[in-house]
Amino acid sequence: MSAHGHIGRRLVQLYAGLALYGASSALLVASGLGLEPWNVLHQGLAKLTGLSIGEVSITVGAAVLLLWIPLRQRPGLGTVSNVFAVGLALDGTLALLPDPRSLVVRGLFLLAGIVLNGAATGLYIAARFGAGPRDGLMTGLHQRTGRSIRLMRTAVEVTVVATGFALGGTIGVGTVLYAVTIGPLAQLFLRVFALPAAAGGSTIVAASTPERAILRP
Repeated sequence: MSAHGHIGRRLVQLYAGLALYGASSALLVASGLGLEPWNVLHQGLAKLTGLSIGEVSITVGAAVLLLWIPLRQRPGLGTVSNVFAVGLALDGTLALLPDPRSLVVRGLFLLAGIVLNGAATGLYIAARFGAGPRDGLMTGLHQRTGRSIRLMRTAVEVTVVATGFALGGTIGVGTVLYAVTIGPLAQLFLRVFALPAAAGGSTIVAASTPERAILRP
């Protein structure tokens, strides 16, 4: 594959992944059965402020990105794009989704949202344009404190879930199911969407070690 073709595929993967990530989050919101950790916080803040959940996602993402400065993290194109693209896709998808009345449909929304989230994560991380702002926060804390990424992830996500729940964010079976399945799903899709062999014949690694560590359950 030529250099231009290679960068083209990476860009497609990046923006397709971010758009699908926002769409998957919208499915979880519409299901009403529980959200992923950061969207528990986003939903709680949305209820508090009157903003849409996508607008809150963008605002929180930008605020988290500012925390990269003292943590000495370096953002990439994917980092900055993540801040805006996910929130816009989330609100856009919510505007198109029907209001699911039956528990069966809500359950289907939940399962589809979790699987799509795993696929979206594999897509945008495999593109290698930089970690999302929230993932970079965890790796930055790991590097500055010397604590494991898993510990930093747990500490950050417990904090955002507790805060979001206190503000009215939704915790439920979906939150638990997401927590136990997103790691294996993301690792699966990282392999599926790994970039093809480079010109020298070596396969390009799908994600850096810190990014992989974040995704481990």
